[in-house]
Amino acid sequence: MTTIGRHVSKLSGYAPALPTPFDDHGNIDCTAFEKFCDLQLQEGATALVVCGTTGEAPTLSPAEHRTLIRIAVGVSSGRVPVIAGAGSNSTDHAIELTRDAEARGADAVLSVVPYYNRPTQVGLYEHFRTIAQSTGLPIILYDVPSRSACGLADETVGRLAEMPQFIGHKDATGDVTRPARLRSLVGIDFRLLSGDDSTALPFLAQGGDGCISVTSNVVPGLCRSMFLAYRHGQLLRAQRLANPISRLTSALFRETSPVPLKYALSLLGLMSPRVRLPLVESTEQTKAELAVIIAQMRDQHREYVIANARGSVQTGYRAAAG
Repeated sequence: MTTIGRHVSKLSGYAPALPTPFDDHGNIDCTAFEKFCDLQLQEGATALVVCGTTGEAPTLSPAEHRTLIRIAVGVSSGRVPVIAGAGSNSTDHAIELTRDAEARGADAVLSVVPYYNRPTQVGLYEHFRTIAQSTGLPIILYDVPSRSACGLADETVGRLAEMPQFIGHKDATGDVTRPARLRSLVGIDFRLLSGDDSTALPFLAQGGDGCISVTSNVVPGLCRSMFLAYRHGQLLRAQRLANPISRLTSALFRETSPVPLKYALSLLGLMSPRVRLPLVESTEQTKAELAVIIAQMRDQHREYVIANARGSVQTGYRAAAG
């Protein structure tokens, strides 16, 4: 898959929703994050998505947001877009995060539906319109009702898409029929992106353009190969590749994301499994399941695992990092 530089308006394929590594003192592990961004670029990521749900954005300070964006922008060096999470249930706070992202060189922002306060569709429209007026950056809407307790109606997405600044929609509803419904409302250039790894292939089949993915943090090559097989009309191959992706995805969402993801990456020696409260590390049962699945991935799909499965499932992050 070719990289698309800073031109985020044509985003397609798989872009990882990056986790935020923490060190032994609970601070951002900048070295691990920088290395992980570089690995994802080597593996063909079409964008780097930072400071989102997977990045534990609600626990990050404004300074930490800026640091993560700065690192990703520096690693990318214009090779692929950097998309920064900049959403909040406070419109003023979302504007502040968006302006910070723009100042740090992000190419677009991912703006989530306001959570907890459950605005009406009119309120949602005004929220996003006001954010757009505050920045020159392109905006990708992020619809995740399981976390926000409300969602964007198709008609609201269509109204926002009439403004050129809104270039895409990350859909984490799991509704695979939605791309077909939305396309007539948003036009052919508006990016329809899955935010649900478990339904990404049928989402593509209904007219989606790609996926902002948790699973591709671990098996970027497998996700990319599935996407390319589908785009080339190799449907049986795409379905075969989707099977191991599905097994891994199920394990990565056994508990609240990104808890299992960070443990899986620790097994590969890429970052600590540490998360910030109120999240806690995985249960022993989930850890055992992930160890088995990661070992299977290394045995059966080694060439598709991040960095060709460096590190050791037996020794985990500490030994691999040491």
